[in-house]
Amino acid sequence: MRYDLKNSQSLFKLFYVFLSLIVSVLILYGLYLIVMASQPEEITNETFSSMITENIEIEIPTEEVFAFAEAVEYPSGIETAREFDETIASKFCVLVDVDSNRILAKRNAEQKMYPASMTKIMTLIVAVENMTSLDDTFTMTYDILAPLYEADASLAGFQEHEVITIKDMLYGAILPSGADATAGLAIKIAGSEENFVRLMNEKAQQMDLHNTHFTNTSGLHDDEHYSTALDMAVILNYALQNDLCREILSTYQYTTAVTKQHPQGIALESTLFGRMYGNEVEGVTIKGGKTGFTSEAQHTMASYAEKNGKEYIVVVAHEDDRWGSVYDTFDIYEKYLN
Repeated sequence: MRYDLKNSQSLFKLFYVFLSLIVSVLILYGLYLIVMASQPEEITNETFSSMITENIEIEIPTEEVFAFAEAVEYPSGIETAREFDETIASKFCVLVDVDSNRILAKRNAEQKMYPASMTKIMTLIVAVENMTSLDDTFTMTYDILAPLYEADASLAGFQEHEVITIKDMLYGAILPSGADATAGLAIKIAGSEENFVRLMNEKAQQMDLHNTHFTNTSGLHDDEHYSTALDMAVILNYALQNDLCREILSTYQYTTAVTKQHPQGIALESTLFGRMYGNEVEGVTIKGGKTGFTSEAQHTMASYAEKNGKEYIVVVAHEDDRWGSVYDTFDIYEKYLN
């Protein structure tokens, strides 16, 4: 019995010594980690290479996302198109069959008018054609925001010093019609709004627009900033040839990325779908577009819709009631597609 007790005591002493060694090693290793964590990390080429793994997938925009049609021909049929009747209140308007690229109905469709924020469709086109990545960022500044607040321009809600992605500015330009977003896109992509506007006017020439000239990216009034209902229909048709532009123009709601200024992002909502569901006209689905307003332009709207598998574009402009442009759009899709 005594022999067994001595053996047990010896085994316990050995176990205690072994356990003490393990605890000591863990304590020393913990102190080592604390010291190393406090040292600045030097990243060498070998370290960087070891950080790259095949399990990390980075989404890179494809050429298809940014691709546009090589050209959109100017619609035909202006001479034979129907005239809108007196139930359509907008001063300038046009209906285009996208599939046949023919004008079905019109009123003053080639007369100069002010497009207001329909301008941002061209801004979207030029931005998408000239950007390098949706993930590129831009820091919003006071110099951009101050004059826009003073002009009472519509804004997406970006704040001074906020770091914003190109993608969020694209949605911010179209959905809530943010002039802060268009200015940010212009400076990020072209260095200045003046340079970006030059690209817009060059694009207008390439598209063979008949009577369009831009002086800014947002559509704020300027006597030299003008277009026509038919030119705006061509601009919208061109935008719809691009998957990214089509997606943005047809989006109802979108939330921007989390930033320090907006920990939950900014909830953006389409000014077009804020006034309609898109299914108000029987047999027709209004799928997207862009609204606009200035005192000089009055209410404007460019939209595209589908009926029986075919697409149509309607542009209405210079309607003195914000709901008048909506009802005109409904009436045109309802009465003039037969």
